[in-house]
Amino acid sequence: MCKQKENTENNQENNQNLNQKEKIEAIEKFGEVASEGAKHLVYCLNIIGQIEGHYLLSSSDKTTKYEHIIPSLVSIEQDRRVEGLIIMLNTVGGDVEAGLAIAEVVAGMKTPTVSIVVGGGHSIGVPLAVCAKRSFIVPSATMTIHPVRMNGTVLGVPQTMAYFQKMQDRIVEFITRNSGISAERYRELTLETGELMMDVGTVLDGKQAVAEGLIDEVGSLSSAIEWLYSDIENSEKPSYKLF
Repeated sequence: MCKQKENTENNQENNQNLNQKEKIEAIEKFGEVASEGAKHLVYCLNIIGQIEGHYLLSSSDKTTKYEHIIPSLVSIEQDRRVEGLIIMLNTVGGDVEAGLAIAEVVAGMKTPTVSIVVGGGHSIGVPLAVCAKRSFIVPSATMTIHPVRMNGTVLGVPQTMAYFQKMQDRIVEFITRNSGISAERYRELTLETGELMMDVGTVLDGKQAVAEGLIDEVGSLSSAIEWLYSDIENSEKPSYKLF
Protein backbone atom coordinates (compact mmCIF):
# COMPACT_ATOMS: atom_id res chain seq x y z
CA MET A 1 0.00 0.00 0.00
CA CYS A 2 2.85 2.37 0.93
CA LYS A 3 4.71 1.48 -2.25
CA GLN A 4 1.60 2.18 -4.35
CA LYS A 5 1.20 5.55 -2.64
CA GLU A 6 4.88 6.33 -3.25
CA ASN A 7 4.52 5.45 -6.96
CA THR A 8 1.45 7.68 -7.24
CA GLU A 9 3.32 10.59 -5.68
CA ASN A 10 6.30 10.01 -8.01
CA ASN A 11 3.99 9.97 -11.04
CA GLN A 12 2.37 13.22 -9.94
CA GLU A 13 5.79 14.81 -9.46
CA ASN A 14 6.94 13.62 -12.88
CA ASN A 15 3.79 15.02 -14.49
CA GLN A 16 4.34 18.35 -12.76
CA ASN A 17 7.93 18.45 -14.00
CA LEU A 18 6.79 17.60 -17.51
CA ASN A 19 4.12 20.31 -17.43
CA GLN A 20 6.68 22.79 -16.15
CA LYS A 21 9.01 21.87 -19.01
CA GLU A 22 6.20 22.40 -21.51
CA LYS A 23 5.45 25.78 -19.93
CA ILE A 24 9.07 26.85 -20.21
CA GLU A 25 9.28 25.73 -23.85
CA ALA A 26 6.12 27.67 -24.71
CA ILE A 27 7.34 30.76 -22.87
CA GLU A 28 10.65 30.55 -24.76
CA LYS A 29 8.78 30.28 -28.06
CA PHE A 30 6.29 33.04 -27.29
CA GLY A 31 8.36 34.89 -24.70
CA GLU A 32 7.36 38.30 -25.99
CA VAL A 33 3.70 37.64 -25.22
CA ALA A 34 3.59 35.16 -22.35
CA SER A 35 4.48 35.43 -18.70
CA GLU A 36 4.38 32.73 -16.08
CA GLY A 37 1.61 34.52 -14.23
CA ALA A 38 -0.61 35.01 -17.28
CA LYS A 39 -4.11 33.60 -17.18
CA HIS A 40 -4.06 32.78 -20.90
CA LEU A 41 -1.40 32.57 -23.58
CA VAL A 42 -2.00 35.56 -25.84
CA TYR A 43 0.00 36.51 -28.92
CA CYS A 44 0.64 40.21 -29.44
CA LEU A 45 0.83 41.33 -33.07
CA ASN A 46 2.23 44.80 -33.74
CA ILE A 47 1.10 46.63 -36.88
CA ILE A 48 3.20 49.77 -37.04
CA GLY A 49 4.50 52.34 -39.51
CA GLN A 50 3.70 51.68 -43.17
CA ILE A 51 2.16 48.47 -44.50
CA GLU A 52 4.67 47.17 -47.03
CA GLY A 53 3.31 45.34 -50.06
CA HIS A 54 4.93 44.03 -53.22
CA TYR A 55 7.38 46.93 -53.42
CA LEU A 56 10.12 47.34 -50.82
CA LEU A 57 10.16 50.56 -48.85
CA SER A 58 13.26 52.39 -47.74
CA SER A 59 15.29 50.79 -44.95
CA SER A 60 14.85 54.03 -43.01
CA ASP A 61 11.05 53.56 -42.91
CA LYS A 62 9.35 51.72 -40.08
CA THR A 63 7.31 49.04 -41.81
CA THR A 64 4.99 46.09 -41.31
CA LYS A 65 5.72 43.44 -43.94
CA TYR A 66 2.64 41.43 -44.88
CA GLU A 67 4.72 38.44 -46.00
CA HIS A 68 5.92 38.17 -42.38
CA ILE A 69 2.56 38.83 -40.76
CA ILE A 70 0.44 36.31 -42.69
CA PRO A 71 2.58 33.23 -41.86
CA SER A 72 2.50 34.31 -38.21
CA LEU A 73 -1.29 34.43 -38.34
CA VAL A 74 -1.42 30.94 -39.88
CA SER A 75 0.81 29.65 -37.08
CA ILE A 76 -1.34 31.33 -34.41
CA GLU A 77 -4.53 29.82 -35.82
CA GLN A 78 -3.03 26.30 -35.83
CA ASP A 79 -1.20 26.35 -32.49
CA ARG A 80 -3.52 25.27 -29.68
CA ARG A 81 -1.23 26.80 -27.09
CA VAL A 82 -2.04 30.26 -28.41
CA GLU A 83 -5.45 31.05 -26.92
CA GLY A 84 -5.93 34.59 -28.20
CA LEU A 85 -4.55 37.36 -30.40
CA ILE A 86 -4.27 41.04 -29.56
CA ILE A 87 -3.43 43.44 -32.40
CA MET A 88 -1.69 46.69 -31.44
CA LEU A 89 -2.17 49.28 -34.20
CA ASN A 90 -0.19 52.45 -34.83
CA THR A 91 0.00 52.75 -38.60
CA VAL A 92 -0.10 55.49 -41.22
CA GLY A 93 -1.48 53.03 -43.80
CA GLY A 94 0.29 51.80 -46.91
CA ASP A 95 -0.28 49.16 -49.56
CA VAL A 96 -4.04 48.61 -49.95
CA GLU A 97 -3.98 44.99 -51.11
CA ALA A 98 -1.41 43.97 -48.48
CA GLY A 99 -3.49 45.62 -45.75
CA LEU A 100 -6.70 44.00 -46.95
CA ALA A 101 -4.96 40.61 -47.16
CA ILE A 102 -3.91 40.81 -43.50
CA ALA A 103 -7.35 42.06 -42.47
CA GLU A 104 -9.19 39.25 -44.28
CA VAL A 105 -6.96 36.59 -42.71
CA VAL A 106 -7.63 37.95 -39.20
CA ALA A 107 -11.37 38.26 -39.86
CA GLY A 108 -11.50 34.58 -40.84
CA MET A 109 -9.74 33.24 -37.73
CA LYS A 110 -11.48 31.17 -35.05
CA THR A 111 -8.87 32.23 -32.51
CA PRO A 112 -10.35 34.97 -30.28
CA THR A 113 -9.04 38.32 -31.54
CA VAL A 114 -9.10 41.89 -30.30
CA SER A 115 -7.58 45.06 -31.74
CA ILE A 116 -6.60 48.32 -30.08
CA VAL A 117 -5.65 51.52 -31.89
CA VAL A 118 -2.91 53.45 -30.11
CA GLY A 119 -1.45 56.51 -31.78
CA GLY A 120 -3.22 56.13 -35.11
CA GLY A 121 -4.99 53.76 -37.46
CA HIS A 122 -4.99 55.69 -40.71
CA SER A 123 -5.97 54.86 -44.29
CA ILE A 124 -5.71 51.08 -44.81
CA GLY A 125 -5.19 50.89 -41.06
CA VAL A 126 -8.98 51.29 -40.75
CA PRO A 127 -9.77 47.78 -42.11
CA LEU A 128 -6.97 46.43 -39.93
CA ALA A 129 -8.55 48.06 -36.89
CA VAL A 130 -12.00 46.56 -37.50
CA CYS A 131 -10.93 43.06 -38.61
CA ALA A 132 -10.80 41.63 -35.06
CA LYS A 133 -13.83 40.27 -33.24
CA ARG A 134 -13.76 43.32 -30.96
CA SER A 135 -12.07 46.67 -31.55
CA PHE A 136 -10.85 49.26 -29.05
CA ILE A 137 -9.27 52.69 -29.41
CA VAL A 138 -7.55 54.83 -26.78
CA PRO A 139 -9.04 58.33 -26.38
CA SER A 140 -5.98 60.13 -27.81
CA ALA A 141 -5.70 57.97 -30.95
CA THR A 142 -6.92 59.16 -34.35
CA MET A 143 -8.11 57.51 -37.55
CA THR A 144 -7.90 59.12 -41.00
CA ILE A 145 -10.48 58.10 -43.58
CA HIS A 146 -9.84 59.10 -47.18
CA PRO A 147 -10.28 57.77 -50.74
CA VAL A 148 -7.78 55.41 -52.38
CA ARG A 149 -4.63 57.04 -53.71
CA MET A 150 -2.16 55.72 -56.28
CA ASN A 151 1.56 56.32 -56.70
CA GLY A 152 3.48 56.06 -59.95
CA THR A 153 2.22 56.34 -63.51
CA VAL A 154 -1.52 56.98 -63.78
CA LEU A 155 -3.20 56.73 -67.18
CA GLY A 156 -6.02 59.18 -67.81
CA VAL A 157 -8.41 56.59 -69.18
CA PRO A 158 -11.83 55.33 -68.00
CA GLN A 159 -10.29 52.00 -66.97
CA THR A 160 -8.16 53.78 -64.36
CA MET A 161 -11.20 55.38 -62.78
CA ALA A 162 -13.04 52.06 -62.82
CA TYR A 163 -10.08 50.39 -61.09
CA PHE A 164 -10.03 53.09 -58.39
CA GLN A 165 -13.77 52.67 -57.81
CA LYS A 166 -13.55 48.88 -57.51
CA MET A 167 -10.70 49.12 -55.02
CA GLN A 168 -12.62 51.69 -52.97
CA ASP A 169 -15.68 49.43 -53.04
CA ARG A 170 -13.61 46.52 -51.68
CA ILE A 171 -12.41 48.62 -48.77
CA VAL A 172 -15.88 49.96 -47.96
CA GLU A 173 -17.44 46.49 -48.19
CA PHE A 174 -14.90 45.02 -45.76
CA ILE A 175 -15.20 47.87 -43.25
CA THR A 176 -19.01 47.85 -43.22
CA ARG A 177 -19.04 44.05 -42.94
CA ASN A 178 -16.82 44.15 -39.87
CA SER A 179 -18.04 47.27 -38.07
CA GLY A 180 -21.21 49.20 -37.31
CA ILE A 181 -20.80 52.05 -39.80
CA SER A 182 -22.95 52.19 -42.92
CA ALA A 183 -21.50 52.33 -46.43
CA GLU A 184 -23.21 55.65 -47.08
CA ARG A 185 -21.79 57.29 -43.96
CA TYR A 186 -18.32 55.91 -44.60
CA ARG A 187 -18.32 57.33 -48.14
CA GLU A 188 -19.46 60.70 -46.77
CA LEU A 189 -16.49 60.76 -44.38
CA THR A 190 -14.03 59.91 -47.16
CA LEU A 191 -15.23 62.87 -49.26
CA GLU A 192 -15.26 65.59 -46.58
CA THR A 193 -13.45 68.71 -47.83
CA GLY A 194 -13.10 70.80 -44.67
CA GLU A 195 -10.98 68.46 -42.54
CA LEU A 196 -7.68 67.86 -44.31
CA MET A 197 -5.54 70.55 -45.90
CA MET A 198 -5.02 69.95 -49.65
CA ASP A 199 -6.91 66.66 -49.40
CA VAL A 200 -10.33 65.13 -48.86
CA GLY A 201 -11.25 62.91 -45.94
CA THR A 202 -11.94 62.96 -42.22
CA VAL A 203 -9.87 62.59 -39.07
CA LEU A 204 -11.71 60.92 -36.16
CA ASP A 205 -10.50 60.80 -32.58
CA GLY A 206 -11.27 57.86 -30.30
CA LYS A 207 -14.72 58.96 -29.16
CA GLN A 208 -15.76 60.03 -32.65
CA ALA A 209 -14.67 56.69 -34.13
CA VAL A 210 -16.93 54.89 -31.63
CA ALA A 211 -19.80 57.32 -32.17
CA GLU A 212 -19.64 56.67 -35.93
CA GLY A 213 -19.82 52.91 -35.33
CA LEU A 214 -16.36 52.33 -36.77
CA ILE A 215 -14.79 51.08 -33.53
CA ASP A 216 -16.60 49.15 -30.79
CA GLU A 217 -15.23 50.80 -27.64
CA VAL A 218 -13.01 53.51 -26.26
CA GLY A 219 -10.71 51.70 -23.85
CA SER A 220 -7.22 50.88 -22.67
CA LEU A 221 -4.96 47.87 -22.99
CA SER A 222 -6.49 46.37 -19.84
CA SER A 223 -9.98 46.77 -21.34
CA ALA A 224 -8.92 44.91 -24.48
CA ILE A 225 -7.23 42.11 -22.53
CA GLU A 226 -10.21 41.74 -20.19
CA TRP A 227 -12.55 41.35 -23.18
CA LEU A 228 -10.16 38.90 -24.87
CA TYR A 229 -9.91 36.71 -21.75
CA SER A 230 -13.70 36.58 -21.56
CA ASP A 231 -13.95 35.56 -25.22
CA ILE A 232 -11.21 32.93 -24.81
CA GLU A 233 -13.16 31.29 -22.01
CA ASN A 234 -16.21 31.04 -24.29
CA SER A 235 -14.24 30.09 -27.40
CA GLU A 236 -14.77 27.02 -29.57
CA LYS A 237 -11.07 26.77 -30.36
CA PRO A 238 -9.49 23.80 -28.52
CA SER A 239 -7.06 25.25 -26.02
CA TYR A 240 -3.86 24.05 -24.46
CA LYS A 241 -3.85 25.16 -20.83
CA LEU A 242 -0.40 26.57 -20.32
CA PHE A 243 -0.58 27.68 -16.70
